[in-house]
Amino acid sequence: MSRIIVTTSGKGGVGKTTVTANLGMALARLGQQVALLDADFGLRNLDLLLGLENRIVYTAIEVFAGECRLEQALVKDKRIPGLALLPAAQNRTKEAVSPEQMTELVDSLIKTFDYVLIDSPAGIEMGFKNAIAPAKEALIVTTPEISAVRDADRVVGLLEAQGIKRINLIVNRLRPAMVQVNDMMSVQDVQEILAIPLIGVVPEDERVIVSTNRGEPLVLAETPSMAGMAFDNIARRLQGETVEFIDLSVPPENIFSRIRKLLWTKII
Repeated sequence: MSRIIVTTSGKGGVGKTTVTANLGMALARLGQQVALLDADFGLRNLDLLLGLENRIVYTAIEVFAGECRLEQALVKDKRIPGLALLPAAQNRTKEAVSPEQMTELVDSLIKTFDYVLIDSPAGIEMGFKNAIAPAKEALIVTTPEISAVRDADRVVGLLEAQGIKRINLIVNRLRPAMVQVNDMMSVQDVQEILAIPLIGVVPEDERVIVSTNRGEPLVLAETPSMAGMAFDNIARRLQGETVEFIDLSVPPENIFSRIRKLLWTKII
């Protein structure tokens, strides 16, 4: 049975689109058929993170208007079989789409795909209502900041009122060093406030900026990163696997510390 999952938060800038792109790619690498639906009409970005912006011919708006078939608007990712993007239109506002249209569109997608991941826009206005209308599950993405967590708490209530009960938490851009000196909320702090199951913790990683600029999700990087591993693990947990959380309190050993250890061993 297909799964329809909306990625949302309430607050902008917490990494929803990054999460959607990397999870979609990670699930496709696990052999799933995945459709990514950009619900941010007017301000689409999902295509940029996937590096598919130059291959867009039609958008969801043309599908709604009957100007093209759904298959024509889907942009297939040549790197990973099974992953496709349905882009939003940049020249229309969120009010140009209705929740009923979104539901009808997703109903068509689940005939082909195992997962439909919906990238919700920031805020709780019309774009948010459109994004959650067809969803059966939700991923709440928040950074460990009080304003982001408060907005996420508000969104949890709205999702539950919509009848979406399967809601999981992703804490994004965590800085363990700041948590240790009490300059940042811990994962436990966030969990206590939101009271929803934790499915992933993604550490702050400057390579996210590089991957965004290149249109290459972190999960495709040849050199693995902590953030990329975290996204892979979230995908596996979505699949039902039991995966241990990465211990982010221990910083990864760099090349210089390894060299120092080798030199010290030789001296001894």
